Amino acid sequence: MQSMEFNRSNLLLALRGYSSAVSHMEQTVLLPSLLRDVPGEEDREEPCRDLYGDYLMLKSVRNAVESGLAHLEDKSTSKVLASVAQPELEPESLLRFHLSGLFAVVSQLTCRSHRLTQKYLDIVGISN
Repeated sequence: MQSMEFNRSNLLLALRGYSSAVSHMEQTVLLPSLLRDVPGEEDREEPCRDLYGDYLMLKSVRNAVESGLAHLEDKSTSKVLASVAQPELEPESLLRFHLSGLFAVVSQLTCRSHRLTQKYLDIVGISN
């Protein structure tokens, strides 16, 4: 049971770190429109996304995380979840697997928020 408490604590810290990074990004980026047409990170899934799109996505994800709303009732999400084959794992192993994925995603989004903030500061000529 102690390891579960440790994981929950780490998850909360990771989510708070992400929320803090996005809040800092919002406070720093005073003119989000300056991010339009500035190429974002090279992403295999969305190679044409600009930093303005990243800015909106990071804020949207943070709002969803903070509100705690899981849109599992959405039909497209339900179809995806139903189509994913769940491995035959013990509940603890399955939890660790999903926590590991969640930590990885939150870490990537936090880094993306920091990079966007730094890029904005470069654009407006403020060095950090």
